[in-house]
Amino acid sequence: MTATTYLAYDFPLLSMFWTLLWFFLWIMWFVLLFRIIGDIFRDDSLSGWGKTGWLIFVIVLPFLGVFVYLIARGKEMGTREITHAQAQQRAFDDYVRDRAGEGKPASSADELAKLSEMRSHGDITDEEFRRAKELVLSGSGSSPRA
Repeated sequence: MTATTYLAYDFPLLSMFWTLLWFFLWIMWFVLLFRIIGDIFRDDSLSGWGKTGWLIFVIVLPFLGVFVYLIARGKEMGTREITHAQAQQRAFDDYVRDRAGEGKPASSADELAKLSEMRSHGDITDEEFRRAKELVLSGSGSSPRA
């Protein structure tokens, strides 16, 4: 039994760098491949057959498919990515506005109901309620907060 045992000093430093380079290139290749596959599915201008054709081309001949895709449609990839990010940001902003209640302004009836509730809890006095009610009904201000 003459098994070769490799120790840390048997693996030269340059070989380690070369191995790490290939490892990171391999990871970058898969990141690029999955970004292209995601872009194929995200693109609304492609028909179903076009998406199927590009997907088969990228999966069956990955190197050639990826490079041809980048040459043919790579310029629009960034545009589609930006458009998608902006749509997500708008959806998030709309969701936050909707949840925060800023989507629609409070009506006078809502303001008066809040004022009445504040007065019944004793948060404001009758005089403060009367002044705030006049402000709301005149439209020159909103009700005071507790």
